[in-house]
Amino acid sequence: MSNPIRSYRDLVAWQRARELVRLVYQFTAGYPSSERFGLVTQMRRAAIGVLSNIAEGYGRGSRPDYLRFLRIARGSLFELESQTIVSVDLGFLAEAQSHRLATLVDEVAKPLSGLIRVLEK
Repeated sequence: MSNPIRSYRDLVAWQRARELVRLVYQFTAGYPSSERFGLVTQMRRAAIGVLSNIAEGYGRGSRPDYLRFLRIARGSLFELESQTIVSVDLGFLAEAQSHRLATLVDEVAKPLSGLIRVLEK
């Protein structure tokens, strides 16, 4: 029997997104200082955006608002995925780090997409 959802913090998508934020901050700390206001900022904002929009949508109290914020979160997730690819292309991120981020992005995307599908019905 699964645990009831009493808060956005109980959502698997939010829990994995929280891990994703920690990992993005950890990995981007090693980027060149010239990227401080470039990829570093963009990646961190995208990761925080995923987490924040899941929480904000939950707190809005209406299904249409919740869906809108979950879709925004999914967009930020795909933005982060693209920025991760560019980071590898530019040599800022190792393949192993990229793989870890990609795995975590999938771990956020699956329950997030499932939640969107359920709310769309």
